[in-house]
This record gives sequence, C-alpha cells and structure tokens, in this order.
Amino acid sequence: MASAAEQMAANTSWGTFGKATELRQRILFAIGLLIVYRIGTYIPVPGIDPIALQQFMEQAAGGIGDILNVFTGGAVSRMAIFALGIMPYISASIVIQLLGTMYEPLKQLKKEGEQGRKKINQYTRYGTVVLATVQAYALSVSLEAGDLVSNPGLFFRASCVVTLVGGTMFLMWLGEQITARGIGNGISLIIFVGIVAELPAALAQFFASGRSGAISPVVIIGVILLVIAVFMVVVTVERALRKIHIQYPRRQVGMKVYDGGSSHLPVKVNPAGVIPAIFASMILVVPSTLATFSGGQTGPVVSTILAYLGPGQPLNFLLFTLAIVYFTFFWTKETTFKPQEVAENLKNQNGFVPGIRPGKKTEEYLDYVVTRLLVLGSGYLAAVCLLPEILRSQLAIPFYFGGTSVLIVVSVAMDTINQVQSHLLAHQYEGLIEKSQLRGKKRGRKGTARR
Repeated sequence: MASAAEQMAANTSWGTFGKATELRQRILFAIGLLIVYRIGTYIPVPGIDPIALQQFMEQAAGGIGDILNVFTGGAVSRMAIFALGIMPYISASIVIQLLGTMYEPLKQLKKEGEQGRKKINQYTRYGTVVLATVQAYALSVSLEAGDLVSNPGLFFRASCVVTLVGGTMFLMWLGEQITARGIGNGISLIIFVGIVAELPAALAQFFASGRSGAISPVVIIGVILLVIAVFMVVVTVERALRKIHIQYPRRQVGMKVYDGGSSHLPVKVNPAGVIPAIFASMILVVPSTLATFSGGQTGPVVSTILAYLGPGQPLNFLLFTLAIVYFTFFWTKETTFKPQEVAENLKNQNGFVPGIRPGKKTEEYLDYVVTRLLVLGSGYLAAVCLLPEILRSQLAIPFYFGGTSVLIVVSVAMDTINQVQSHLLAHQYEGLIEKSQLRGKKRGRKGTARR
C-alpha cells in the first residue's frame, strides 16, 4: 500500500508546480546559469586558427578528444574557454576520495563533520587548479605542435593556460551556485547539458547519412529502437535496490521498555555509478590520443599497440570490459560501500541482520551480498558501455553514442526529477500546515463567540 508521501507525489500537477514560487525561482536560476555555460562554449581561446583546428579535430576522431568533446558540449572542437570542462574538478574529487580511504589525515577529516567536509572541499579546489594547469599547458603545447596557433610562443602558452584554468574554475563556481541556489547537482547538470546540447547536431548528421545512402533505413530504425531499449534498461537497473533487513532489539529506558524496530539497508545494483566507465574509457584512448598529437610519427612499439588496442579491435573490447569490471569492484569496496565499516556501525547501533551474528559474521555476509550484486552491476555496465562501441565500429555510426553518456544523462535526469518532487512535496506539506492553522484559529474564534 502506498504511503501518504507517495500518494501526494502521485497527485502533483502543473497547478501545484505553479504555486511553488521558490521551486520555480530555483529552476529559472539554474537554467540561467546553464545558458551562461553554453555561451562560454562558443567563446574561443585567443590565438587559435579555426580552419586548422577543424581539420585537426576531424583527424582526431576516436581519441580522448572525441570523448571530451561530448562531455564539454563541443567546447573542445571549438577550443573554447571551457575546453577543459569540469573534468579536472571531477578528477580531483575522485583522487581526494581515493586518498580518503588510504591516507589517515583525510580519514580523520571525514569524521569531523561539517568542518572536515569544508576542508576536503578546499583540498579538492586546490587539486582542481593543479590538474587544470597541467592539462592546459599540455593542451597549449599540443596546439603549437599541431600548427593550430596563429602566433606560437611563450605568450600564447601563458594566455592559453590562464584562459583555460580560469574557465574551469568559473565552471566549478557555476556548479556550486546551481547546487546551493538552484535545483539538482550543479556539476552533474553541467555535464548533462553538454551531452544533450550535442545530440541534435549528431542526430541530424546520422539521418543525413541515411538520406545519402551511407546507412540503410533498417539500421537507422534498429539503432533508434536499441537506444530506447538501452535507456529503459538503464532506468530500471539504476532504480534497482537490494534491501537487507536490519533488526534492532528491545531497549529499556528507566521503567519503560521500548519494542525493537526494523529497517532496511539499501544496496544499489550499480553502487559505483558511471565512474568505472569513465576510468576505463580514459585509459584505453590514451594510445590513440598520443598518436594523434604526435602527428602520426610513432615508433614500432606504439604502432603495434595501436594495431591491437585501437578503436574497434577485439582486444580493445576485451580490455575495456575487464577494466570496467575491475574498477566497479575497486570503487565500490574502497569508497562507496565498505562492508567492514557498515558492520561496525550496525554493531555500535545495536542493529543486526536476522540470523547473522554482529561483527565479523555480518561483515562476511555483507561482503557476500555486495559481491554478488557487483557481478550483475559490472556486467550491466560493461554491456551498456560496450554495445554502442560495437555499433560504432561495425555500422560506422557517424557520431559518438557512448554508454557513459547514456548513464550520465539518465542518472542526472532521475536525480533532478527526484529533487523537484521533493520540493513539491515540501510545498504541499507547508500548504496543509497553513490550512490546519487557519482552521484552528477559526474554531477558536467561534468558541469565544459562543461563550
């Protein structure tokens, strides 16, 4: 039977949305900042030769630039001030989280509550500046090596580094403002908008290939149906949970005895999210990217690696799958869900799994359950990420349709919708409280008049 909150969520309508003034302001604020982000993706870095850049990006298809171009909303192909996107911030966050599992001072900071969280955020910002500076300098050197700069030299490198690092830090600030004063997670929404903004042009190019006869109509219909099926599978699996029953014993406070309660410990089928797919994609495109930036002048070792690990090769698909499976297990058990810590917390709260002893036995049971879930989750991630790559290599689809992009779009859309529903529910509760207070005042006045 549905709860009261679920019934209220089902009864939400456009009328309720129109009355939620604060929610409407938050949405408009977020849209305004996202428009600012989209404008920035069209402002080029000073000193870039646009014609040479366009020719270079056509040759660089299939490398890391192709992936970054999707995540940055086309800013890489235009070499805009937001060409680095928000990826340095995400990389710094991942590094800080990994260090938080191994470095003792960071472990202590996590236990200090709000103050520790602010300190970790500060370290993440410092790491973002360092990573963005290194990436911007490497990009400026690569642009000069590829003859994509009008006036190469030290002045161009300095201006390019300052522009790109400033663009990344501005995007980080935009994301934080959207999270605090808008709706949804600002960093995720920036990536979401960048991916979605490139879809119309990619679809137009796809259908143009169908009209020219390069791709048959049967393939076009099959790809559309496959994309719909992939979205449905991703939505279903991302919402799937394994609920572990937790029981709490009776407790006595003074002369009163309180009955023990019960709850559920939810574990997602895919606890690692999209991070394993990002790691695996970045690692496997490094050889092809180095070959692109070197102008095709590679040694025999790199040429052999490219022959076997290039896009569309069977060994590339195999290593891609193994990397996703490895990172799924590693990221989940090191950062997302640690059976030892969960078992210890349950023991401290006097909670236990029915039929399982607290402590070591509970840890082993949780590890057993999570491992079985990760087998399904890693297989699902590998299938979703590998299927589009096979389609691109076998059917020569002329745009980057990646499983990583699908996962990001679906997860961000679901999270934003959930937050909108939460705001609507809060608005409905406030309306009910105000009505009850008004009714109470009216009854009080009637009672006074009768006396």
